[in-house]
Amino acid sequence: MSELDKIGTYQFVAEPFHVDFTGHLTIGVLGNHLLNVAGFHAHDRGFGIDHLNEENYTWVLSRLAIEMTDLPYQYEPFSIQTWVENVYRLFTDRNFAVLNKEGKPVAYARSVWAMINMETRKPIDLMAMHNGDITGYICDKDCPIEKPSRIKVTSKEPVAEMPVRYSDMDINGHVNSIRYMEHILDLFPIDTFKEKRLHRFEMAYVAETMAGDSLAYYVDKVDEGHFDVEVKKNAAETVCRSKVIFKRN
Repeated sequence: MSELDKIGTYQFVAEPFHVDFTGHLTIGVLGNHLLNVAGFHAHDRGFGIDHLNEENYTWVLSRLAIEMTDLPYQYEPFSIQTWVENVYRLFTDRNFAVLNKEGKPVAYARSVWAMINMETRKPIDLMAMHNGDITGYICDKDCPIEKPSRIKVTSKEPVAEMPVRYSDMDINGHVNSIRYMEHILDLFPIDTFKEKRLHRFEMAYVAETMAGDSLAYYVDKVDEGHFDVEVKKNAAETVCRSKVIFKRN
């Protein structure tokens, strides 16, 4: 298989209900598109959720880092490319490139995934899955952004608290991974988004959250425009951490 055949390319349009007040695609919609193309790409190669569910396995997102110089504007067509960078015993690295209507990269993303047993919630040895066939899809394509970093938050007082609500839930009965991203961005005042643009957004997922849990958000201001965020459930267990970096327009 050629390197080009290992890359999946998928077409989209920035619909009016997918953009924010600036007219650009929201990070939540972009995140959902990234997860969708990861699913499309895996499905086409025999590692999709539908195939895995038959064996009682599923993919879970562990880390995500998105870095952008621009995002598609309302009604603009754009495409997302995805490819597998590395496969380890318990994790795989998947990268993305967002291309504008001229085919120019305007954003890149890096992600880390694990495959788990749906009953035990324990990780699966990827090298043993289908005789390690997944390694045949490793692609030598550049992704010119840093890998997800380690995030440590020291704040002890939450800036916001909220219960898990209906709209937060996914098909597995857990809080959707993208909903955390949207909640975190809602912590910042609207003027932040008028004066600055989101440059980099990282997520590190640690634990699952379900109906009946309460979420608390802790924020450290690391530098001008740079914030680290930790989300805890029931004021105790960390469920995810995030790095948010803004740059002035």
